[in-house]
Amino acid sequence: MSSTELRTVALPSGEAVPVLGQGTWNMGNDRKQRSREVAALQLGLDLGMTLIDTAEMYADGGAEEVVGEAIAGRRAEVFLVSKVLPQHATRRGTIAACHASLKRLRTERLDLYLLHWQGNVPLAETREAFDALTSAGDIRFWGVSNFDTDDMEEIVALPGGDAVASNQVLFNLARRGIEFELLPWCRERQIPIMAYSPIDQARLLKHPVVRRVALRRAITPAQVALAWVLAREGVLAIPKGSNPDHVRQNRAAHDVDLAPEDLLELDNGFPPPARKVPLEML
Repeated sequence: MSSTELRTVALPSGEAVPVLGQGTWNMGNDRKQRSREVAALQLGLDLGMTLIDTAEMYADGGAEEVVGEAIAGRRAEVFLVSKVLPQHATRRGTIAACHASLKRLRTERLDLYLLHWQGNVPLAETREAFDALTSAGDIRFWGVSNFDTDDMEEIVALPGGDAVASNQVLFNLARRGIEFELLPWCRERQIPIMAYSPIDQARLLKHPVVRRVALRRAITPAQVALAWVLAREGVLAIPKGSNPDHVRQNRAAHDVDLAPEDLLELDNGFPPPARKVPLEML
């Protein structure tokens, strides 16, 4: 497999997106780091990680500005995802927030626009705003983030709600709760899960089981954790790569095939859920 050929997962529309993208949480907080962050995202694009996820919340729009600089002149290569905060998710507020994001991102459209989490605004109103943005050509698809099964059932029951394209949630070896109910529910409906914090904000890197598998496979603990997520059916991951080495390591994790004994050891160290548990968030 060449360095640009990533596996893909299909959206409900049938469009394929790479299973390995790039996250931007905590980017844009320090202008001194901006050139490094831009370069990291551009390297990721060079390596085929063309899905970039961001949000108006990240650094109060600063992360979107970093992304806008990184994709300048390369917009056609990118599947661009951003998110609206729940306090902005009225019909008028969602449209205004999207237009502000587009300005910061220096683009005319988003490929996917997500409701960051469910707040007090009725979902029907937010969905109507998504429809208006789609009709105007400002977004191509819409979806949700941090939605548990009951939230998903609520939104797909709305008129047009079955167009939800993805659900972005916390998922990694240490946070496997979605495997009991939410992940099978989404798989059945061909709604991809977008996994954020796939190495649990670096907490997995020191876990003895992860380190033992990494040593046996001669890879990094981060690559073990990321390869495990990427092996899940119907899941794509959006790790952040804050420097070139991290970006290259993330890309290399895509090509890691964990052996059955590796998976068994990881299951023993991080048992899958035996019952429904509340959806975790960061």
